[in-house]
Amino acid sequence: MPVPDLRATAVQALRRVTVVRFARRHLDGLSGVEIGGAAHADFGVDVVNVDRYPSEDTVYKDEERRVTGRVRPIDVVASGDDLPFPDDSYDFVLASHVIEHFPDPIRALEEWRRVARRHLFLVVPHRDRTFDRDRPLTPLAELIARHEAGLVSDEDKHWSVWTCESFVELCDHLGLEVVARRDPDVPRGNGFALLLSV
Repeated sequence: MPVPDLRATAVQALRRVTVVRFARRHLDGLSGVEIGGAAHADFGVDVVNVDRYPSEDTVYKDEERRVTGRVRPIDVVASGDDLPFPDDSYDFVLASHVIEHFPDPIRALEEWRRVARRHLFLVVPHRDRTFDRDRPLTPLAELIARHEAGLVSDEDKHWSVWTCESFVELCDHLGLEVVARRDPDVPRGNGFALLLSV
């Protein structure tokens, strides 16, 4: 088993404190579903961890082991945009650095809203602060067209890129109210965090 870089892990943990506090301020005492939860991105809230891969032998689990020396257990194996839960079965759905991997993010957001009684808590990569910085923003019209076409794919990539403002445009289109936001998500972070009311 690889030994985690303790200095890098400590720096990352200190930077994450702000977004973890932000999440806990709104989600403590509630129960939720986390899509693709990872050991190095633990928000410390009560969640069922859903992952589409049943194996702990993925690039994502390898990264967890590299950073923390462990992996986060998977509670339910399912696609994040097709959850095996009844309507309104949890208080919230949490997804950190996940929504960009769905070819049809509207389908994912609608599914999360179906399952959540109160909130969606999202951490999304900001286009300008990631390796996607040279890509054009994904226009809302393209997202709508993908959704109307029922686009599905097993290709694992960043299908969409946003700034906080362009993602909020998508939320407005879907009637998801932004209750609170952090941009960047952590000091010198590569994402933004949104608490949405369903």
